[in-house]
Amino acid sequence: MNLRHWVLGVLLVQLAGCAVNPATGRNNFVMMSEQQELALGQRYSQEILKQYPRYADEKLQAYVQQVGERVARHSHRSQLNYQFTVVDSPDINAFALPGGYIYIHRGLLAYLNSEAELAAVLGHEVGHVTARHGVQQQSQSSAWGILGQAVAIGTGVGAAADLTNVLGSAFVRGYGRDMELEADGLGAQYLARSGYDPQAMIEVVNVLKGQEDFARDQAAKRGQAQAAGGYHGVFDTHPDNDRRLQQVLGPARALATGQQEVNRDAFLKHLNGLPFGDSAASGVRRGQHFYHAELDFTLAFPQGWSMINRPDVLIGQSADQQAFIAMTQEGNPQRLSAAQLLRQRVGGQQLTAEREWRQAGLSGYSAIIAGPAAKRVAVLLHGQRAYLFVAAVRGQTALEPHDEEFIKIIKSVRSLTAAERRLAEPLRLHLVKARSGQNMAALARQSTLPGDAQATLRLLNNFYPTGEPPPGSWLKVVR
Repeated sequence: MNLRHWVLGVLLVQLAGCAVNPATGRNNFVMMSEQQELALGQRYSQEILKQYPRYADEKLQAYVQQVGERVARHSHRSQLNYQFTVVDSPDINAFALPGGYIYIHRGLLAYLNSEAELAAVLGHEVGHVTARHGVQQQSQSSAWGILGQAVAIGTGVGAAADLTNVLGSAFVRGYGRDMELEADGLGAQYLARSGYDPQAMIEVVNVLKGQEDFARDQAAKRGQAQAAGGYHGVFDTHPDNDRRLQQVLGPARALATGQQEVNRDAFLKHLNGLPFGDSAASGVRRGQHFYHAELDFTLAFPQGWSMINRPDVLIGQSADQQAFIAMTQEGNPQRLSAAQLLRQRVGGQQLTAEREWRQAGLSGYSAIIAGPAAKRVAVLLHGQRAYLFVAAVRGQTALEPHDEEFIKIIKSVRSLTAAERRLAEPLRLHLVKARSGQNMAALARQSTLPGDAQATLRLLNNFYPTGEPPPGSWLKVVR
């Protein structure tokens, strides 16, 4: 037996990994024991919290954990130690790691309207865990990796091993429609068994469909194409009329008992004061400016530029999406000068156009990393912190046309004034009771929301695009 046949024989034995799915009873291809699954989830969970910080409201965290545990107790894998975490992110998302680590973004919470809807989101994610969707994706990824290695060894074509990245970021971005529908069906069953109204699963999909409609309408007003994607694999048709969704929810409706809780008011009270959009911990975007009270700095971007605000990096992007600048911050325990720190960070790369300057009490040093894909780099020292900038353009586009803008952005960094400290405070959700004759247009005029405040408030309260609140109902407003 030659080496190629021996390797392929060993790999075929390794690939013969089928297990009965605990939620569906079907055989699924997996290459991982439950113990390995738990270890994988624990390892990934440490990385997730580096990217998505835990939201610092332990009362809300305890409430979400309580609702999640209630649903998980009625799942096919109730023996797992589920951990439900609210992450401090304005994104409209929720996701699950193998082994029972489930995350819901603060941004999604803001758009839900009842405890049953929260339970539906968490139940959907529990469904991914019980059906071992993450494990199946990981196993398929591993299988492709092993097959790629086999082809590489047998043929000498090492590039074949590049066909291994099947898993990608499915944990965070979601799975294919079949798995998403399966998780909907399982989640709805868990809802019914735990005493919640399984119709809440439809309500959540309606909320997410509204998000998609809102994004499309707002993009059309700006003359732009709508960005693709979204949580939960939102459907092309209206979810009430989606045949496959109705089919998977059928068994859950049969399980529903007389106790079908919704708990709208109790849920909404937990949202009172919740940051809407950016939080103080991550810094606040307002127009073309960024404000961070804790770090005591602000900076400005040119008109037309957009900002992506993440816990570990602030990214500015030009209107034509050809130029980017990323800013990070770190400590400077060695008390290096700006020039020393910059040279340390770029290593042995060749620097040109080096310059030193002082601005608003800060010391800075900037240079260009030479080469065909030139980059503008800079360091600003602010007390014991250092702000690091890397700016570049797409492809082989020359740096020069955008370099003046890069320098202007870097040099806009300074400490906050007293008035700007107020701007560094986030917008927050507040509850009001709708009065007779009060409409969304009147509420929008009292809101500090940027952009189309009326459409946003309708979306927040599940009245998009044209609904109006009934008198006496609790409404979410932003100020």
